[in-house]
Amino acid sequence: MKAVILAAGKSTRTYPLTLTLPKPLLRAGGTTLIEHNLTQLSGLVDEAILIVGYKKEMLRKHLGKNFRGIKLTYVEQKEQLGTGHALRLARPHLDGKFIVLMGDDLYGRRDLERCVKHELSVLAQRVDDPSNFGVFVEKGGKILDLVEKPKTFVSNLANTGCYVFDLRVFEEIAKLKKSARGEFELTDALRAVAGKEDVFAVEGDKWMPIVYPWSLLEADATLRGKDVLLGEGTSVTGKVKASTIGKKCSIAGSVERCILGDNVKICKGSILQDCVIGDKVTFSGEARSGKATIEINEKKIEGTFGSFFGDGCVLEKVEVKPGTLVWPKVKKKNCVLEGKVE
Repeated sequence: MKAVILAAGKSTRTYPLTLTLPKPLLRAGGTTLIEHNLTQLSGLVDEAILIVGYKKEMLRKHLGKNFRGIKLTYVEQKEQLGTGHALRLARPHLDGKFIVLMGDDLYGRRDLERCVKHELSVLAQRVDDPSNFGVFVEKGGKILDLVEKPKTFVSNLANTGCYVFDLRVFEEIAKLKKSARGEFELTDALRAVAGKEDVFAVEGDKWMPIVYPWSLLEADATLRGKDVLLGEGTSVTGKVKASTIGKKCSIAGSVERCILGDNVKICKGSILQDCVIGDKVTFSGEARSGKATIEINEKKIEGTFGSFFGDGCVLEKVEVKPGTLVWPKVKKKNCVLEGKVE
């Protein structure tokens, strides 16, 4: 069997982290998102077709042509015309049943194994607030409908973006018209298939959607399996708790509930809480967690946050307010940082 992984998008909701990386190369639990998913697929599929676009060469260079016995085939989506269009590009490489995954969410092996037992299936997971998701309406375990972000309750079975299809789906993809947002939606093709064939809803519990920068911290806490993961060549003379630290880092300050990239230097006396920090960052000062409102794509999100730093920042003797987004290669000294820092 083969897999198709949709990994072409430019994720603006995870800025500043994805200004320098494609989203599938973000890390949680000591590995990239795409490698986590390929690991779950190892032994289930013999080839994965990766639909790539944004910063595609970084994915090619990082993954190569084979991953744990899975042949990797890259197909470029030159225009971002939606998930239906992306899957259509994989058609020449498919000859039977296949599994589809989103390249920037995280899936569990057992859930995938249960999905592929069916000819046609979707992975669904119960959520607390279905108004934030597309949700499946089902009866007797079979899909009746898919409702996007319902304002009134119809179901709490969220669409995880994991599907098992065969070539019949391409008949429906060929009929797709652009949605209101100007894209060919794979979910529209799914509805059409479910109107003709039995598509089974498999209820899972290991799906972790990566929507915003802080989603990585939630996933990391689940995946880490121990209090601290330290990368090769990292030195800690300070304090690290409940965090994942990359390779060749130097930690002389206090780091708690954070993800740090490679070659990060945290100076003596510094404090970091609930932060995600890119590669090659130097930091001295304080970035504590607290209540904040973060604006992402004109949407204001309230909660308790740390801060999020892009690659290559040099921040010396700074106070970083909760919820701050620091763009890559920003250099600041002896100041207070708040909001979006470019």
